[in-house]
Amino acid sequence: MEAVANILEYAGGITLLFFQTIRHTFKRPFPLALTVQQIEAIGVRSLTVVNVIALFTGMVLALQTAEVMTRFGAKGYIGVVVALSMLREIGPVFTAIMVGGRVGSGIAAELGSMQVTEQIDAMRVMGAHPVRKLVVPRVIATTLVLPMLTVIADILGIFGGLLISIVELKVNAYYYFHTILENITFSDIFSGLGKTFFFGFLIAIIGCYQGLTTTGGTQGVGSSTTRTVVLISIAVLIADFLLTKLFMLL
Repeated sequence: MEAVANILEYAGGITLLFFQTIRHTFKRPFPLALTVQQIEAIGVRSLTVVNVIALFTGMVLALQTAEVMTRFGAKGYIGVVVALSMLREIGPVFTAIMVGGRVGSGIAAELGSMQVTEQIDAMRVMGAHPVRKLVVPRVIATTLVLPMLTVIADILGIFGGLLISIVELKVNAYYYFHTILENITFSDIFSGLGKTFFFGFLIAIIGCYQGLTTTGGTQGVGSSTTRTVVLISIAVLIADFLLTKLFMLL
């Protein structure tokens, strides 16, 4: 029963923070400067890790499917397999988990440090609302940045598959991209990219909630950071399943 109570308490806290974030997002003046700063911190600084992972993911995916495709005489369609996999699932989910691990833990550590050193309480005393100053810019930035990072990851993943197709399967670049353009539909792109807005929101809201509820000094900050990575990974995978079912019905 205690575990159920903890889950319900956590869900209630996240829900409350969600509504507070929505309410403060539409209040004037809009925190533009803080949001731009977070876009740079979350998006630009995540490019390197996302690019490297996406490129090698596409290459590994092409390598793994090359043998099977060749066995059935369908090696020319390796581009379709790589593109569909990257666009629909691997690109959005891998990007969300990697950004969640880097950004979500960073948000939790930063806000957790402010919480245990009473900086957030001092902010309230000075009349500034922590949700407006700390949560809203991070939520907006992550929600906007994750789809952009996913697009870059998809492109690099497909390019990685092209490299393997040329080297291992001797498939020329024109045929590789021709089969992709012939078989990929708008729904394939939309179903993958549409998920990333929800993933971005989940990453930021979980990271902020963990940071704002941190207790126990520096040890508590470490525990909160670790818990954030685990929760974000689980939340992204559960959301991916639910959103995939939803997009299949549309």
